[in-house]
Amino acid sequence: MQTNFTAEQLADPHVAEAESILRKCVHCGFCTATCPTYVTLGNELDSPRGRIYLIKDMLENGRPADEQIVTHIDRCLSCLACTTTCPSGVDYMHLVDHARTHIEKTYRRPLMNRLTRNMLAMVLPYPGRFRLALKLAALGRPFAGLFDKVGPLKPMAAMLRLAPSTVAPPSDFARPATHAPLATRRGRVAILTGCAQPVLDPGINEAAISLLTRLGVEVVVPQGEGCCGALVHHMGREEQALESARRNVDVWTQAIEDGGLDAIIVTTSGCGTTIKDYGHMLRLDPVYAEKAARISSLAKDVTEYLSTLDLPIVEAKGMTVAYHSACSLQHGQKVTMPPKLLLKAAGFTVKDPPEGHLCCGSAGTYNIMQPEISARLKARKVRNIEKTRPDVIAAGNIGCMTQIGSATGIPVVHTVELLNWAYGGPRPKSIERHEIG
Repeated sequence: MQTNFTAEQLADPHVAEAESILRKCVHCGFCTATCPTYVTLGNELDSPRGRIYLIKDMLENGRPADEQIVTHIDRCLSCLACTTTCPSGVDYMHLVDHARTHIEKTYRRPLMNRLTRNMLAMVLPYPGRFRLALKLAALGRPFAGLFDKVGPLKPMAAMLRLAPSTVAPPSDFARPATHAPLATRRGRVAILTGCAQPVLDPGINEAAISLLTRLGVEVVVPQGEGCCGALVHHMGREEQALESARRNVDVWTQAIEDGGLDAIIVTTSGCGTTIKDYGHMLRLDPVYAEKAARISSLAKDVTEYLSTLDLPIVEAKGMTVAYHSACSLQHGQKVTMPPKLLLKAAGFTVKDPPEGHLCCGSAGTYNIMQPEISARLKARKVRNIEKTRPDVIAAGNIGCMTQIGSATGIPVVHTVELLNWAYGGPRPKSIERHEIG
């Protein structure tokens, strides 16, 4: 793609990066076939190619974002299916990240939209606040139907419907600690506690720590670690995201200095994609660039790390698992085979649902901010998963698990929960509840 940026514009390293990304696009349109919003809406401006044109026009002309640009950029799920499909290697992820930062700086959103986004940024990254908000949601749930009738309040209705009816108490495994290996030591890792996941499903990290320690891996939950910054990063609130990144880089660097780390384990793939990008996010920070790159190189999805441990093959379970490959794992991190191979080795029959490349519609806060499009993608995803007639659905991202679980009676569990069960841990609670029910 031909560009016409001025030398003055290109002096800004962020604009220079955007320009180099734009130049790689050859207008081929391959991305449209795998873009969930284009497949759903059929609007060229809701395809990666269309959004690239909008971003180019906005940045080249050095103008503030307008309503049209914001509408179509907001509809992007950042699922990154386009980057998997693109034959030219267009780095759409960093281009749309830059566009969102530009929008945040130059566009004044409608009042209710601003308030909703502010509330999400002030609540979701903080487990204590999030837990309280979920408990209060029970009071507002009867009004969800009323909120649905008022356009600007639809995100509130979506939030209320997504909130679980019960909230688990804080897990001991989320507290700072060092969990000693229960077998001959074969490694030392830190594990991301996260923000939303330990509130929505504390059993995921419990299963990961239980499995890793039984396999001889020491697991550190460091003091001071917090939200990875993904939520605000995708809102265009870059300074807030970088603040989160710097805090975690400091915490994990200290853990490295205290005893070394073989990996930083992430059990929420949406967080993993962001942490693996810390090196890029902080590349211009002379104090943090090198440290951040080191942290990114150590970040591993839990299935990536487990696949290096040569787990034994165990007898068949007689259970069919539909494996939902979260977009952030398959497109963002290019981790596709390890989860399925681990599940097969653990005795499960693994099925790939049709259209596995398409997003389920969760995408962080997308199912809150874009509830209509999200609902259509969720229905499509659940139909495809149910076609495989599984006993259980496995996924590696809490957002996907919540989204899919809200539309099916089939139990949805994290991949590591099934692996923990297969190698001596307890049966996942959601499977137990389903069998009792």
